[in-house]
Amino acid sequence: MSVTVYSTPSCPYCRQVKEYLQARGIPFRDVDVSRDAMAAHEMVQKSGQRGVPVVDIDGQMVVGFDRGRLDAILSKRKPKGLGALVADAADMAAAGKTKLRTGAYVGRVKAGSAAERAGLRAGDVIVAIAGNPVRSATALQTLLARVPKGRQVPIEYARDGQRLTVTVAL
Repeated sequence: MSVTVYSTPSCPYCRQVKEYLQARGIPFRDVDVSRDAMAAHEMVQKSGQRGVPVVDIDGQMVVGFDRGRLDAILSKRKPKGLGALVADAADMAAAGKTKLRTGAYVGRVKAGSAAERAGLRAGDVIVAIAGNPVRSATALQTLLARVPKGRQVPIEYARDGQRLTVTVAL
């Protein structure tokens, strides 16, 4: 799933939309249309609106902070992912759980999930997916959202000081 929030820094409804998405763990791209004229034009072309916020969820436009419409669109999305609970490696490094400061720290793996089938386990740190570096848990979710369903992708992770790669079917 691809989510873009067209916003401005001074817009209170923009902040509410972003807080709403963050609270639900929905990764999104935040585009400041007050600083990017091309993005502002793109927003108007897509939505027909000049006001913010405008949220683009896989081509479906939501104008303003319309919680009901956001809930309706997001409830229909098919969750896709590894089936692993992840956190920022930087946070886990600060807590003494890992030495790595970038990546997505695997805290738990759901039984029967793609992560379990791939052999990932708690304590692993995912550092790349499909050749793209993973800097945080949010970055991992964003990259996973771009992978077409059913596609196999290589995941690079660190375990016990070693870098390992496994191919995972999502």
